[in-house]
Amino acid sequence: MSALPTLFVSHGSPLLAVEPGRTGPLLTALGRAVPRPSEILVISPHWSTPTPRVGNLAQQRTIHDFGGFPRELYGLKYPAPGAPALAERTVQMLKDAGLPAVTDDQWGLDHGAWVPLRYLYPDADVPVTQLSLQRHMRPEYQYQVGQTLAPLAREGVLIVASGSFTHNLHEVFRAPGGAREATPEAPYVAEFSTWFTERLAAMDLDALFDYRARAPHAERAHPTDEHLLPIYVALGAADDPARQTHFDTGSTYGALRMDAFAFGSAAPSLAEVGALAQ
Repeated sequence: MSALPTLFVSHGSPLLAVEPGRTGPLLTALGRAVPRPSEILVISPHWSTPTPRVGNLAQQRTIHDFGGFPRELYGLKYPAPGAPALAERTVQMLKDAGLPAVTDDQWGLDHGAWVPLRYLYPDADVPVTQLSLQRHMRPEYQYQVGQTLAPLAREGVLIVASGSFTHNLHEVFRAPGGAREATPEAPYVAEFSTWFTERLAAMDLDALFDYRARAPHAERAHPTDEHLLPIYVALGAADDPARQTHFDTGSTYGALRMDAFAFGSAAPSLAEVGALAQ
């Protein structure tokens, strides 16, 4: 079968779960536009381990890994079935590539996984497992992890990399609570996002791997880069990473860009997704 596209989605704040804005409808339309997967492998910055771990629960556990948010968030569940066979397959592929991967029955789906999945597949009826991120490793490593896992996309597995296209929480929390939603996008956010999007379109891997030294305002856009690193996994896993669709849904709280990307020969177009978002 032809390979499914790979996705990078921005999950922003946990409040996305109850405040869909422009991002929620976009993700729902994207889920409809992509051929239905048999299983999902999701990578989130909120599960980071020194070496790869892959969840092997038969039934997923919803993790509320955040504090200080409205009570309604803590009652939300994403009761998707797990994908233990996919977990075993993923671990073996990573081991074959020389990585000391293991399965894990203690995690589940953190908010970086279940919040966007709530919109992509709201019925929670696609089996899903989560792969941990190695946040201390450089973009080149993340890209190679993606390349290692690329065969999964040809087997009907949708690889979803979740993060945030920009992610400066210090600036979000600096604004008064009631004013955060109305905070205009900071100019540096647009400059960084434009640079990164242009380098992606050109497939300038040298620049993308060295983005912290080359991109404008890189350290302000990402004081720590775990929320950007998953995009390299999605890029590396695509059958044709030069085929890309960029979905611009703006920013929240002035500092969190909510862009999404589909990579690969089967990536749906803006028109296809836009028609389903009506």
